[in-house]
Amino acid sequence: MKTKGAILWGVNEPWSVEEIEVGDPREGEVQVELAASGLCHSDHHLFTGDSQAESYPVIGGHEGAGVITKVGPGVKGLAEGDHVVLSFIPACGMCEPCSTGHQNLCDLGADLLTGKSISDGTARVRARGKDVVPMCLLGTFAPYVTVHQYSVVKIDDHIPLEAAALVGCGVTTGWGSVTNVAQVRPGENVVVVGIGGVGINAVQAAVASGAKNIIAIDPVAYHRDQAEKFGATHTFASMTDAIEPVTELTRGKLAENVILTIGKLRGEHIEPALLMTGKAGRCVVVGMGDQEEVDVKLSLALLALYQQTLHGALFGGANPRKEIPSLLSMYEAGKLELNSLITNTYRLEDINQGYQDMLDGKNLRGVIEYTEADR
Repeated sequence: MKTKGAILWGVNEPWSVEEIEVGDPREGEVQVELAASGLCHSDHHLFTGDSQAESYPVIGGHEGAGVITKVGPGVKGLAEGDHVVLSFIPACGMCEPCSTGHQNLCDLGADLLTGKSISDGTARVRARGKDVVPMCLLGTFAPYVTVHQYSVVKIDDHIPLEAAALVGCGVTTGWGSVTNVAQVRPGENVVVVGIGGVGINAVQAAVASGAKNIIAIDPVAYHRDQAEKFGATHTFASMTDAIEPVTELTRGKLAENVILTIGKLRGEHIEPALLMTGKAGRCVVVGMGDQEEVDVKLSLALLALYQQTLHGALFGGANPRKEIPSLLSMYEAGKLELNSLITNTYRLEDINQGYQDMLDGKNLRGVIEYTEADR
């Protein structure tokens, strides 16, 4: 099938919207006609080179929802016409992480930036006569994708696909960092650093968990305003500005939970985050940075004397086959806001503007909505 897609041909090159060819589904695969794709910061890391694909060209996008149009041999539990969300990490259900309740750490995640399909290790997307690496084996910056059933979660037909797309990454990552990883309890204090498409959902989860003080930190005034609308009790422009107020708000105890959802995380962010983390507290590292950066500055004495936990988090520690339907049920019940997360919608041709708006702090989450003109 020939269609359009947004491709990176190299680091620091703009997204190029051009004709691509998407292969038919093979063993265990389905083809999905997408309604929408989120513009996540993780795809921008491919642009900057902070995340390194095995090769270029790369077709971006890993937040998507749509309708199955073709089903390959050996697919179970899915059929043409099913509405689905794409999970940015596949879940095979059979490897040790999956079988011990850690689907977000499925062994198949090792190939997310290789372009090697789960089914047979070959490419499903081509452009200009070359194989194309799809981001997270998905490549949702195209109106059609051919993906493995392990990356697909069936949802109810009546749920708006544009909202459902966000649960494939950003919502689940932010929500789960609070509920699954930090395991915030009622009455605790939560600091969320970085209020974008992930951090705003950490704020939502802190509210739902019954947190007492919810402190949102972001240098962009618009993001701080949105954090207050979603339930933050206090906002600050920087961690430096927040340390003294957090101490006062907690009567010297500091926060039980600090969630780092910064778009580009650096080693230098860890020390001030731990300065806001109290005794036996948890500092959860969610944001991504340069994958080659290894230097982190922190007080080893404080880490030991306060018995703090510095905890990594991937996909919010979620089991996507359970968590995606669960979050969408909360959305239906009015207990999770998705529609207001979508600040602006874009055509595929406007993807570079969408990412510029993200960098300029204008969006919580920009979304590409596909139309017949894109197909």
